[in-house]
Parts: sequence; structure tokens; C-alpha cells
Amino acid sequence: MRAARLIKMVLLLQSRPAMTAAELARELEVSERTVTRDAQALSEAGVPVYADRGRAGGYRLVGGYRTRLTGLARSEAEALFLSGVPGALREMGLEDAASAARLKVSAALLPSLRDAPDSAAQRFHLDAPAWFREPETPARLPVVAEAVWDDRRIDAVYRRGEDTVERRLEPYGLVLKAGVWYLCARVAGPRAGFRTYRIDRFESVAALDERFDRDPDFDLPGFWADQAERFARSILRAEVVVRLSPDGVRRLPYAVDPLAARDALDDAGAPDAEGWVTVRLAVESEEVAHSQLTALGPEAEVLAPASLRERCAADAARLAALYRRTDGG
Repeated sequence: MRAARLIKMVLLLQSRPAMTAAELARELEVSERTVTRDAQALSEAGVPVYADRGRAGGYRLVGGYRTRLTGLARSEAEALFLSGVPGALREMGLEDAASAARLKVSAALLPSLRDAPDSAAQRFHLDAPAWFREPETPARLPVVAEAVWDDRRIDAVYRRGEDTVERRLEPYGLVLKAGVWYLCARVAGPRAGFRTYRIDRFESVAALDERFDRDPDFDLPGFWADQAERFARSILRAEVVVRLSPDGVRRLPYAVDPLAARDALDDAGAPDAEGWVTVRLAVESEEVAHSQLTALGPEAEVLAPASLRERCAADAARLAALYRRTDGG
């Protein structure tokens, strides 16, 4: 424990021109007296720790005692500190490791690049969870994340609807999508192939001692993009015909599935005399389409199916009746 603390103290002093005893005590989570003893121990071990006396005093390293990553340009150093997502690392159980890594890199940077972490942090921030949703960390995420890093097979019990299935998996990668964690894994055995699993649906996960050899051609971002598009298309099982005003055309991708909106607009014909266009739109169901297209208000006219057109007409009649009332209640 003390050896790790001494190393961290050296790294802290390498990353900054000087630090007071109080600052070091706060970073190391010890007393100022312990900081004094640790500084003395480092000095006796040959690490050139120098103590400045007085109110403005503190500790610093002398003699250029540092390892420098002289090959890093400023843009490279800033990009390096953008590679960690604090919330995601914390949920995977890697926050301490990431913190130590950032500290080591900061300590090794040239003085002219020492502000790269702050520069990047003040300009970019990733807020992965979706709005109006309380993010939850799946209980099995740290175990799965460790297996991903170590290339270890796992035995998992996965909840699929009302049933559960048992799978032996080779965990290739994790994806955080709108606050939801997914595992991209290859199924071992006769059902071999790559699949995607929601981490929060694992009933149990056990990491095995045996490791697996990764497919060198596997591309996690590419696999995820392909899976996401397939899933989006797979749930669009129905079709509606809609006439859209110019404003309706602009708002359509925000009201319905963006992929479906893109396909519908790409295949649309020329605008009519009033500037409206007619599209054939893939939807999940008539019920979902009713909810989505209602958001477009008078900028969309449902032409088919007849049942959906009747529902929208009934909604419009009810709305018109409400606004014809003069009592406001």
C-alpha cells in the first residue's frame, strides 16, 4: 500500500511544478504528517524531492526527474485524454485504473503539454444516458468487462422474454448506447456466430479460466452499426402512406424512426401542386404510427391504411371541437 502511495506521490509531483503538503494529502488521502514522512522516504531512496519552506512552500522535484513522452504533439495529447468516458469506466469497474493511467501520462508529458487534460476536458464531454431516464449500472457489468479485457470465455444465463437460455460466450466488446450496455459476443458450440446481448438481461455470469483467440477481422464499430441497422429494419413490419407538407418533410425524421424516414423520403416522388409529397413509410405497427404521426399535426395527412386515417380524422375532429368551445374549460 505504501509503495503504491509513494509512486503516486512521485507521479503527482512530476505532473505539476509544485504541490503543497495539504494538496498532496488531499490527493493521497493521508495526513500532512504522512506526506512529510513519505517525502523523506523518497529523498532517502534517491528521488530528488525538494521541500520549500514558508507559507507559499511545498514540494517539488528537481533535476529534471521525469520521463517525457516527447513524441506527442498537442493535438495527440488532447485526443488521448478524450479517449476515456468517466461514467462508463466507473460502471465497468475501471475508474481507478483509468485515473492511474491518466496520471502517469500527465507526469510524462513535456511541460508545454501539461495543460492538455484540462484543455480537452473543457471542450468535450460525452453524456451517454438518454434524457428523462435514471441510469442504472447492470450488476454483471464489471464481471463481463473484465472478461472482455482478458479474452476469457463466460457462462451466462440470459433472460429472453419469459424464458431464460444458457450460453457459453466469447465476449468481444462492450457498447454503451443511450445509457444501455450491450455485449457483442461470439457464441461457442454448434450455435456459433456473433450475437448482441443486453447486459441488464443477464441473470448470471461466470468467467471461466479458459481464454479464446480473437478473430483478427472482427470490427466492433462496424459490427455494431450493422446490427443496429438490422434491428431497426426488423421491427418495421407495417407500412403507411402519408402526404407531407414541406414542414412535415423536414420534421419527419424527428417524429419516426430516422432510418425509415430516410428510406421513405429517398423513394418519394415529386411534390404536388401544393408542394406536398406522398411517401410510403415503414412503421413498427399502426398503433405506433398513430402516436408518431400525431406529433406532426396538420403537416401530415394519412392516406392509408383506412383504419389509421379514420383514427387520425377522429382525433382531428375531437381537437377541433375542443378549440371551438368558448368557455375554455
